Amino acid sequence: MAEADPRLDELADTFDLLGDWEERYRYVIELGRGLEPLPEAARTDATKVSGCASQVWLLARTNADGKMSWLGDSDAHIVRGLIAILLDLYSGRTPQEVLDFDAKGAIQRLGLSEALSSQRSNGLNAMIQRIRADAAHASR
Repeated sequence: MAEADPRLDELADTFDLLGDWEERYRYVIELGRGLEPLPEAARTDATKVSGCASQVWLLARTNADGKMSWLGDSDAHIVRGLIAILLDLYSGRTPQEVLDFDAKGAIQRLGLSEALSSQRSNGLNAMIQRIRADAAHASR
């Protein structure tokens, strides 16, 4: 059985409390509003995530303790919220922990795989792949 993940557990509990997807979408949008601003200078081709219908930027950082974090932004409210969820789930982990994290299981547990359009699901997967690529690069 997979190891418990407190951040995922807390997020899943909140989603369960909210009930319907209209409320959950409002919550996701609210999470996006809380993202740390991405500096304009960081909006480059190198930080842009390909495979997303919306414009998405992710900037990886490795802290002095070897743990990773990201800044991210999008021009779409729900996508900003999805970025906030991913950053919450992934930030503060070592590159190996990022690579070991079961993103597919987390997305299923939150019910996002059923709730998102195929276009948004593809974008979410592109963001996860970028985060994993950043971690793979940092672990070299």
